[in-house]
Amino acid sequence: MAHQIIFFVLALIITVFSVMAVTSKQIIRSATYLLFVLLATAGLYLLLGYNYLFAVQIAVYAGGVMVLFIFAILLTNKPGESLKTELPVRRIAAAVTAIAGLAFCAHVIYYNIKKVTVLVEQADLTPQQLGHTMMGTDKYQYLMPFETISILLLACIVGAIMIARKR
Repeated sequence: MAHQIIFFVLALIITVFSVMAVTSKQIIRSATYLLFVLLATAGLYLLLGYNYLFAVQIAVYAGGVMVLFIFAILLTNKPGESLKTELPVRRIAAAVTAIAGLAFCAHVIYYNIKKVTVLVEQADLTPQQLGHTMMGTDKYQYLMPFETISILLLACIVGAIMIARKR
């Protein structure tokens, strides 16, 4: 019973702050609301007993990625300014696109749920096995893509700094 109450509270927090992050007109507030969503998602991982994913969610997403977002906002925008309101036609187009994307995701999940549950039941990895898979150089291991992404993120940071220096 307590798990259900905690789940519903976390789901409510995620839902409310997600809507607030998307609808806020001040970009720094949107980033702060996104931080709350990421922290509540970490709470869901903890509730499910995924301690490793909880720690990764806090350290990588709520810590590192949010700091990167805030730096990018501060380097490229004037954070005190409000964003301009979009035309009603664009809002309607965005709503239709969001509903179409939601319908597509529901379709994919509905027709693939049995395949996913079989894969999840078979893939019971320990954090050590996951670490070896992420940092290995053999076939089906991910050191090269991991390093490539880190170089891409470094290039994005350097690019943002260069754009900010020109202003």
